[in-house]
Amino acid sequence: MTMLKDTPSPFDVLLVEDELADARLVGFAIRQSGIACTLHHVTDGHEALAFLKREAGRYDGVPQPDLILLDLNMPRMNGGEFLAAVKAQENLASIPVVVLTTSAVERDVEHAYRLHASGYITKPVDMDEFTTAMRHLLEYWRMLTRLPKKE
Repeated sequence: MTMLKDTPSPFDVLLVEDELADARLVGFAIRQSGIACTLHHVTDGHEALAFLKREAGRYDGVPQPDLILLDLNMPRMNGGEFLAAVKAQENLASIPVVVLTTSAVERDVEHAYRLHASGYITKPVDMDEFTTAMRHLLEYWRMLTRLPKKE
């Protein structure tokens, strides 16, 4: 018997990914998962911080994400810099950040966890494996975990 929590509230995911093809792939995998959520996409760490901080009125009315999916290799502000900035801010630190990247390098994994990543997933290259990985990820964060209330 599977025990899943009651999930009537909206579930928002922020994807921080500079490659448009990868962002589309994540969106496709989320739709294929059958798990209801809203995907918000930004292309780098600077834009992600603006999203989270609602800088200059941008993103007004858009809820804070329940989960952040983060690529490591991005221009302007890379994933590690973004992760460190988010976890250093008390009002943002409780948002789970899962690194979703092509890097399988051990030092990248260790560095992400030292910066308090909630998880680290190396993107599978096979489409079916990628879709399955995204479904499992969303099932865990959407269906099984209890997250803090949004501000």
